[in-house]
Amino acid sequence: MKTSTAFAKAHAEGRAALVGYLPAGYPSVDGGIQALTAMVEAGVDVVEVGLPYSDPLMDGPVIQDAVDAALRGGTRTPEVLRTVEAVASTGAAVLVMSYWNPIDRYGAERFACDLQSAGGSGAITPDLIPDDAQEWLPVARARELDTVFLVAPSSTDERIALTTRECRGFVYAASTMGVTGTRGQVGNAAAGLVTRTRATTDLPIAVGLGVSSGDQAAEVASFADGVIVGSAFVRRLMDADDAASGVRAAASLAAELADGVRRATP
Repeated sequence: MKTSTAFAKAHAEGRAALVGYLPAGYPSVDGGIQALTAMVEAGVDVVEVGLPYSDPLMDGPVIQDAVDAALRGGTRTPEVLRTVEAVASTGAAVLVMSYWNPIDRYGAERFACDLQSAGGSGAITPDLIPDDAQEWLPVARARELDTVFLVAPSSTDERIALTTRECRGFVYAASTMGVTGTRGQVGNAAAGLVTRTRATTDLPIAVGLGVSSGDQAAEVASFADGVIVGSAFVRRLMDADDAASGVRAAASLAAELADGVRRATP
């Protein structure tokens, strides 16, 4: 499924889309596929498959620990693409979340080709800005892959406009400055950032960084087109006694979050 289709379907239902993240290979490649599939079945509309990287500067300790475990378990780009293919077969829109270095090392054109072949919808590149994306944008466009870039509360209006102009699929709005991780409350700058971003684009705007409960999902869904949840899903797997209970815990959280976006008042 295309990312735009998933957001359009959610919009038609009068709600925000739920976007769920897990790094490929955690707790194992097959275990991660099972967890992501269960999350989709429980209500996740769009999936972010993380590409494990040895220097995840924008990730908090929970995701860092999971990524480190995935790397030690042998997860590399081919395993990420296998995860994408398996999860895309459920009918969900699936994007890869990756720092630029692993894509660059794999080869941008090769990565775009293989991602498209795996059924991927596109890629989110948190450390790549459009100004420096000359190697990525042409090959992604040629394969009709979404290119999702980030805006943040510190972004100027000019920077937001430049960023959204090169986005496809949706715009990723970071709710707060800092690394990923669950928080007690959503950053109060998030709604203002969404308003500023809406002035520059008709694309859906999804908010990430910090959401971990149905109530927080409902709060974000009241002003954004999508709610992105990552660390909370990873934490459910991390705290589980075994892989099977981790899958159940991730599915349970997905159901809670899916209920949250459905009871929000836009």
